[in-house]
Amino acid sequence: MTLLHPLHDPRGSSPSEGHPTDDMPTVPIPARRVLTVVDAASRHERIEIKPPLVRMVRRFITGGFGLWLRLSTAVVRRLGWYECVEPYVGYGTDDYSRLVCRTVYGPARHRTGGASRGIRGMMTVPAPRVGVRIAIDDVPVETVQVGTSEIYDRVDPAARSDGLSAVSDDAGYLDLVADRRLEPGIHTVSYRVARRRPVKASLFTIAPGTGIGVISDVDDTIMVTQAPTVWKAAYNVLLLNPRKRVPVPGMGALFTKISDLFPEAPFFYLSTSPWNVEGSIRHFIADHGYPAGPLLLRDLDPRPKTFVPTGVQHKLEFAEQLMADFPRMRFILIGDDGQRDPTTYATIARRYPGRVLAIAIRQLSPRESRPWGGMSGLAATQPAPITDVPVFMGTTGANLITTMLPYLRQFR
Repeated sequence: MTLLHPLHDPRGSSPSEGHPTDDMPTVPIPARRVLTVVDAASRHERIEIKPPLVRMVRRFITGGFGLWLRLSTAVVRRLGWYECVEPYVGYGTDDYSRLVCRTVYGPARHRTGGASRGIRGMMTVPAPRVGVRIAIDDVPVETVQVGTSEIYDRVDPAARSDGLSAVSDDAGYLDLVADRRLEPGIHTVSYRVARRRPVKASLFTIAPGTGIGVISDVDDTIMVTQAPTVWKAAYNVLLLNPRKRVPVPGMGALFTKISDLFPEAPFFYLSTSPWNVEGSIRHFIADHGYPAGPLLLRDLDPRPKTFVPTGVQHKLEFAEQLMADFPRMRFILIGDDGQRDPTTYATIARRYPGRVLAIAIRQLSPRESRPWGGMSGLAATQPAPITDVPVFMGTTGANLITTMLPYLRQFR
């Protein structure tokens, strides 16, 4: 985990403007534990507490994954590929920002953040322990690195040898917290590694006092992937041309109307899809007119955290992180009944009473939720969640507009 500290005054002032920074050394920010946007194994998922057979299977998979990476790394190096950085959209408050990027291997003309077939993203070879220089709105930042990965890491003194760069973990990820005051709005973060030009990503800074936010699932909520059927989901995510992905009918209109009702509301897109396909999902959101916002995806590399988190764990922990980042914000939760969104969202509502404004569940058709389709009239994949929070269900965005929008208007 890394904390970032600006080399300049938070307002971007220079010493000539009356700030005596020339005579004062930069004081490192004390290290502190923070939640991570790159999945770390929760206390209940740590491999050390699992039964012997589970530990053995997980260590076999982890070892196999490590072997594949060693072989693939040798191949791409022989091809002349070298380190580059994939930037991801960040978010934050007016006091601090959460930034995520990943160092990977790529050819000399590697392009970042493109909309390519998922299979290409899944074949990405991470470049571990690479130094990355970061700037927010062209203001460089100084880093104080505590470990190479999550809060479970031991302190790595070697990582602090260069205050101008942070070092990615064994999976290539950098999960950073920047303590710097920023004006609300969209800022630009640039990332640079040796021998590459800087690459940029947006940083959404949420205004203090923003009362309402939206957390939405992606798969089968805004984009048709047929996630309950493994082989259909694999085809749609990995092989289908990203430009041919189909939006869920009416959901774009629903999101637009929510954005019109609450112009300051941030939209957070939460998915169990891997970070490898972040660029394709981001292009889908832009191409189909959904409000822009950070993507919170899942890491499928089992090594830094001892195994891949479950989809439920992933969504719960990210939702809890957003609750902690914005303690005065109430959220509209939007998902579907194809996986476990109803029970997951009900759990969030119980854990955070008064923080969930409404839950919207898009109901999948039998054809979407079953491997070979099904007969009409069958029950939904999951029943409505049992919670005190209002729950609105419908098969399309138009259904949810009819039922949920009148309720939300009272909070405008």
